[in-house]
Amino acid sequence: MPNEQVHNPKQQLPLQGAGGRSLRIIISGGGTGGHIFPAVAIANALKQRDPATEILFVGANGRMEMEKVPAAGYKIIGLDIQGIQRKSVWKNLLFPIKLANSIRKAISIIKEFKPDAAVGVGGYASGPLLYAASLKGIPTLIQEQNSYAGVTNKWLSKGAKKICVAFDEMDKFFPADKIIKTGNPVRHQSVDIAGKREEALAHFGLSPLKRTILVTGGSLGARTLNQSLLNNGLDKLIAADVQLIWQTGKVYYKGIIEKLGNNYHPNINVLEFLNRMDLAYAAADVIISRAGAGTIAELCIVGKPVILVPSPNVAEDHQTKNALALVQTNAAVFVADRDAAEKLVPRAIELLGNEDEQKTLSANITKLALPKADQEIAQHVVDIIKANR
Repeated sequence: MPNEQVHNPKQQLPLQGAGGRSLRIIISGGGTGGHIFPAVAIANALKQRDPATEILFVGANGRMEMEKVPAAGYKIIGLDIQGIQRKSVWKNLLFPIKLANSIRKAISIIKEFKPDAAVGVGGYASGPLLYAASLKGIPTLIQEQNSYAGVTNKWLSKGAKKICVAFDEMDKFFPADKIIKTGNPVRHQSVDIAGKREEALAHFGLSPLKRTILVTGGSLGARTLNQSLLNNGLDKLIAADVQLIWQTGKVYYKGIIEKLGNNYHPNINVLEFLNRMDLAYAAADVIISRAGAGTIAELCIVGKPVILVPSPNVAEDHQTKNALALVQTNAAVFVADRDAAEKLVPRAIELLGNEDEQKTLSANITKLALPKADQEIAQHVVDIIKANR
């Protein structure tokens, strides 16, 4: 069985790195917010544990980590690496060359930075970096966000000292004796909703006497969720006198506003991006969302009734597997992407009218919350350094 031991970082004294210097840790990966937010959260937890800890990120050139990580206050070095391109055979001809060059550069980074440990969070850069770290005898830790492990992490797991996961039954992908169920790190400010409902409703200009649905497809948006609202969904919500906080995403916002116009209806609040996710969560009675691992981690802590519409456009269909992990414990409602246009809004209205189902879903999803994942993972990073001495 996977080890689920919980550590208390406050009981630990700062550990020194090689030669008595501060610890140095490389965190590698990215490509999506689902990889970057946990990576930054782990870095923050390591710095909180010991502010003298030196953190270096390694990402992939041209990917969003090259912008988001410096914005979070950390240095990052880019590798010229890509994944396998399913739609372009010609681009794949360059993959072996880029991989070999990235491994050489990763070895050079390790020689210069001299890390005490390396952490991989998934994404293109984590493969070369963690492989290079293993070659140089640096202990490695993998943080797997999803319920279905990616090819790179499965390959890297053979050399990893520990593998931190968020879902049960991950021993079908990884060696069971290396698995620790920590959960996924979250943005703590986003899930801090206690006592904020009144403030939240005022922030969005909503009535406390009406029920509210939050629809979020992430910062880029989700075409299916948006189309489900545009195709008679809004009319159904208005007819039911339901309020809506609708995050369209930057890709779709302009087109939706052009179609609906400004101030479409007082019950409908259309936003490109939610700067105060905590207030959006606090205002909602029911949440409709995609099923990325990071989002699910937040939803478990928030504890509101959730309808998950997994994106089918992701590797290994992992969002569906993430969602079904909750559905099998009656912790979320599942609507398939292909059925959303017809079934999503009616199912949401039905859920709003069923208080018993709301209470059951809320209670069950709350049981899955692992709010201290970042601290636990940080402690396990320290543990693999100690074990390597």
